[in-house]
Amino acid sequence: MLQGGDSIWRFPAAGYTTRLVFSENRMRSVISALVINEPGVLANVAGMFAARGFNIDSLVVGRTENPELSRLTVVCDADENTLEQIRKQLAKLVPVVKVRDFKDAAYVERDLALITVSVGPEKRSEVIEIANLYRAKIIDVAKESLMIEISGNEQKIESLIELLEQYGIKELARTGVIAMARGQQPVRDENAKPDAGKKRIRSFNAPAAVALPPS
Repeated sequence: MLQGGDSIWRFPAAGYTTRLVFSENRMRSVISALVINEPGVLANVAGMFAARGFNIDSLVVGRTENPELSRLTVVCDADENTLEQIRKQLAKLVPVVKVRDFKDAAYVERDLALITVSVGPEKRSEVIEIANLYRAKIIDVAKESLMIEISGNEQKIESLIELLEQYGIKELARTGVIAMARGQQPVRDENAKPDAGKKRIRSFNAPAAVALPPS
């Protein structure tokens, strides 16, 4: 197994501030890799990122259905050239079995956060109502605080954190992003020409799109 069991490395470790606004040439990308369970794998991967100065938002490792393999999920904010370097450098590492970039793929991602909010009985109902709107759970109640558990994508969690800041956040912990491809992927025609300048036509007789569960 990996040293320390399931592990997470976050870059940078600056509270809960996550950069979600992209520049013109940079994009947020999620990359998954299957790695062999052996001591030092996480240290090797993290060392590779640090040595090359890659801008990594989170790096998470956890068990898979195969006891001999673990899944590593990387979230990074970089341009296409840097992303290609990350994919190639990951594939070169000996313990790495397979690398997948979720760019242009249909996938589900999840992050989980535990948030302790400073709130007394007089405003407790307000915080509970906000948590319910985000389908979050109240998992601990004290005289002057509540602990909230929420899972979802980064935008959902950041939005809840922003609303709770007015009450005072005492403590916050996040797991980092994990991701898996959806069972049904969009079909693309490699030879199709882009419909640049072509006006979109709406039709009431158009077939219904494939329904996907909400993320």
